Amino acid sequence: MTEPGDPRGTRWGTRRFSLRGRVTLLAAASVAGAVALVSIGAYMVVRSNLYQQLDDGLMARAQAAADSPQVQTSLRQVPGAFLASADLQIGQLNAAPDVQHAVMTYPLSSSAPPFDQRELNVANGDSPESLRTDFRTDSRVVALPSGHGEAIVLAQSMGPTKRTLNELALVLFLIGGAGILVAAAAGTAVARTGLRPVDRLTSAAERVAKTGDLRPIPVSGDDELARLTQTFNTMLGTVADSQERQRQLVADAGHELRTPLTSLRTNLELLLAASKPGAPPLPHEDRADIVEDISGQLDELTQLIGDLVELARQDEPRERFERVELLDVVERALDRARRRAGEINFDVSLQPWVLTGDNSSLERAVLNLLDNAVKFSPPDSTVWVRLYPLGDGTAVVEVADAGPGIAEEDLPKVFDRFYRSSEARTLPGSGLGLAIVKHAAERHGGAVYASQAPEGGALMTIRLPGAPG
Repeated sequence: MTEPGDPRGTRWGTRRFSLRGRVTLLAAASVAGAVALVSIGAYMVVRSNLYQQLDDGLMARAQAAADSPQVQTSLRQVPGAFLASADLQIGQLNAAPDVQHAVMTYPLSSSAPPFDQRELNVANGDSPESLRTDFRTDSRVVALPSGHGEAIVLAQSMGPTKRTLNELALVLFLIGGAGILVAAAAGTAVARTGLRPVDRLTSAAERVAKTGDLRPIPVSGDDELARLTQTFNTMLGTVADSQERQRQLVADAGHELRTPLTSLRTNLELLLAASKPGAPPLPHEDRADIVEDISGQLDELTQLIGDLVELARQDEPRERFERVELLDVVERALDRARRRAGEINFDVSLQPWVLTGDNSSLERAVLNLLDNAVKFSPPDSTVWVRLYPLGDGTAVVEVADAGPGIAEEDLPKVFDRFYRSSEARTLPGSGLGLAIVKHAAERHGGAVYASQAPEGGALMTIRLPGAPG
């Protein structure tokens, strides 16, 4: 006997009650239940009909015997039915005060039918008729009055009827057993055929677990299992896309990290070489330039690593979103952007908008747009910020700057990871800011767009579903 949680019991239970076994068992049990109900119903109906026919026939013959003419014998007159009742026990019961003194007259070729006080009551006129089962002789007994203080008593054995019922029960049992076996075989065949796609899914899952091969499974048919296979293929495709994005992110991050790390190493080697005994000292201006360069590279690395962490955090599934007041999100992002905007002015027009999502992710996306606009705007210029609904169940956050704008060939690529236009390569940044914006918008069911602002600079737009606040 295994304890709860014992793996032996789990393995035994899995083998003993596999899905194919449960389908077979269910099919056999369903057919067994149906056959049992039908067989019991048929048996009870036939049993009732046979006994009813026995009673009706016995009553009719008793009535015919009571109405038949008297026949003179060497002893006395008896009903003529005595001479034509070889399959019955028939007798004429004379009335008496009690059973012990009653007299039963019956044919010499037969035996006396059983009788008791109920038949005697019929002979005395106290009861119009009597029909009962005599369990001592296993027969049905009927009594009808024949007049003059007498009653005709007929008894017929129930043995033939019971034999017929026993034969019927045996036939029903054999047919039911055969039906259950056929149902079990059919259930096994159906389970084997129907669960073949499940076997393919199992093999595919095991293949993925062992080899990491994410090839889709061939789909045949349009039933529930085919849809399950399609869903599994969709999941495999999603996993493959996720792996591809991870590989691309690692490759791009490695490429972006190589330049600042190389520069840091070169500068540090120069400082170390200059600090060795006997080495010519570095001029003060060169040392200051190297230190400034190292500081700038460290800042770039810090920002790059922070953006990579933000992208990885946004890829994590959220168990639930919360109500987001987009107006509050934009205002918080504006407060942070103003503190580091220097001489840049902001022209702001915001309308309330509510959606379900992640506050921090949306705030980071809006802040990235604002920082991007500030970076490309000349001193004393204006950044325009707008939040308004479009009337189709979506609203847009627009950020426009007064910078040089975006070249036409760069517009489709500005939201790609690590993409930096030729104008932006000389400016600080990781190349991930706009990619984070795109990821946040798509994660909330929205989209991002880049175009030229009417003032000549760049216009960045986030479009999000929701409702007026």
